[in-house]
Amino acid sequence: MASSRDRQRKLARAKLDRQMARRAARVRRRRQIQAGVGVAVVLALIVVGSAWALGAFDSEPAEDTAAEDVCLWTPQNASANTNLKDVGTPPTTGLPTDGTRTMTVTTNQGGPITASLDLAAAPCAGASIAHLASRSFYDNTKCHEITAEGALRCGDPSGTGLGGPTYSFYDENVPDAPDPSPSPSPAGKRPPAYPKGTVAMIANPPGANGSQFLLFFKDYDPPQPTYPVIGTVTGGLDVLEKIGTLPTVDNGSGAKVKPQTDVVIQSLTVGEPTTGAPAPTPSGSGTPSGAPSASPNAG
Repeated sequence: MASSRDRQRKLARAKLDRQMARRAARVRRRRQIQAGVGVAVVLALIVVGSAWALGAFDSEPAEDTAAEDVCLWTPQNASANTNLKDVGTPPTTGLPTDGTRTMTVTTNQGGPITASLDLAAAPCAGASIAHLASRSFYDNTKCHEITAEGALRCGDPSGTGLGGPTYSFYDENVPDAPDPSPSPSPAGKRPPAYPKGTVAMIANPPGANGSQFLLFFKDYDPPQPTYPVIGTVTGGLDVLEKIGTLPTVDNGSGAKVKPQTDVVIQSLTVGEPTTGAPAPTPSGSGTPSGAPSASPNAG
């Protein structure tokens, strides 16, 4: 019996030893795995840290692919002003902001009048006139005034001074006011704000430009300029000067500014933009004003 119990104890001891050995082996393997993982993590951290230090994770600045608005067009209420004509709105993006466009005005008074529109000084005016010309907005319309300032006023199909498209845009390139104390020397005399041959926008109210423009056949130098200069006459100035000599009659509102003989724009076209030196702007530099609020009037 004693030998049997001893044998059982030996068997139990041997089983316990085997269990302890297996347990110790598992602990060793776990420690080896943990050590290997730790080394791998350290190596990974070293690699990542080196890459970060070298700028591998510096994000490239996101490219701004959104097109920027060049011009903002303020809607006008055609229900409140029946003189407005809806021919759509020019785009706000992708508009040329340098170079020139050639505007050709063919009238019933002789050869065409050509002008260079300055896209650097007045990109929105150039875009608007080009858009309207592409819709035949100006064709077969009358230049309804020969103004007291020495300019031919055109671009209002209604002939009232209140007509235009169903949008407006802000002033561009309004000449600076003259120096209140000019030099007494003739050599130091400043040029007029609107020399003969100037092309400018005109609006009612001022600042809500649309389609109406002025072609100056005389120098004009007001104490406070208000008309945005958009270009210069490059051809047909003699035709413009001849139109300026036409007799005028009452326009129905008491102003003797309506040409007695109709001055009809048979066609107005605008060429493609051309790069290079901008058109000479006799007015000099001007300061744009803010965008106007919507108005039932137009220019």
